[in-house]
Amino acid sequence: MIWIQFVICLAVIIVSGTKLVKYGDLIAKKTGLGRVWIGVVLLATITSLPELATGITSAAVLAEPDLTMGDLFGSNLINLVIIAILDLVHRSGPVLRYLGTGIVLSSILSLFMITAAATFLYLAQNLFTVVLFGRIGIYSLTLFLLYLFAQYMIFRFQSDNRSDTRNNEAIQDNLVSLKKAVGFFVVAAVITAGIGTWLAFIGKQISGITGLSTSFVGTLFLAFCTSAPEIVVSISAVRIGALEMAVGNMMGSNLFNMGVIIFVDDLFYSAGSILQRVSMDHLMTALFAILMTSIVIIGITFRPRFRWRIPIGVDTAALAILYVGAMVTLYLLSKPA
Repeated sequence: MIWIQFVICLAVIIVSGTKLVKYGDLIAKKTGLGRVWIGVVLLATITSLPELATGITSAAVLAEPDLTMGDLFGSNLINLVIIAILDLVHRSGPVLRYLGTGIVLSSILSLFMITAAATFLYLAQNLFTVVLFGRIGIYSLTLFLLYLFAQYMIFRFQSDNRSDTRNNEAIQDNLVSLKKAVGFFVVAAVITAGIGTWLAFIGKQISGITGLSTSFVGTLFLAFCTSAPEIVVSISAVRIGALEMAVGNMMGSNLFNMGVIIFVDDLFYSAGSILQRVSMDHLMTALFAILMTSIVIIGITFRPRFRWRIPIGVDTAALAILYVGAMVTLYLLSKPA
């Protein structure tokens, strides 16, 4: 029955995620906000809600901080390797070669947030930490404030570089008003987030049959389940040509994971600072995420020309290789000595 539920969840997410992208794209065009902002902020927040629900449950109910931290850092890896999958869906060539400067800023901010989270995790366990009100660590609060500043920078960049992106094509835009588009978007968002959260709990049950460490289980099994909405939404965005929305969703999700979810999980974790109570293995996951994000930035800014057409970029192939390397490394670390 658990596998039947798993398949049902994925099917519903495919339908609702497709609608989410469709109406998110309409909102971007009708408001002039742009696909980058919609992807980095709106879609990323909605598709990251399963990670948020899983984190709260792991911290407050199960008292397993390694599950939530593994889920978050593992989701970062999966979000980045999804870009390699998008290359296979995008028939016109490697995705990163078609992106603008807005994604570069989002990627750099994502890189910064992952690095900050890894640094704070190390400091919390090897130097010092401060717990405010007996509940929240100073480092997780700092991550949340950095996230707010990052969103402000993205909004200002989009505002300063906004062009009239309203649709001039006859693709049913005039048949749906902005009010209806927002309404349909909200309905699709609620369904996507709700089913994605259910999928996260199913992932817990599936992962329960393994004998591996909770950090590895969170990084592999839970991260895949909670990242299902990102996978569906990003593939749907590529199919309608919204490449910046697709990759923006990935970078925005990583920002949300590091800046918001760690902070919220710390609020719900009653045993002190959550960064002080988790395995140092997560630092290895963070290092792989830093490498992979750096490759994305290089792939966007440096675009080599080839004499022949290739279906997948060298950069995205490197993302896939690094992801496999990360999983092998974490598996070896998770095995009992």
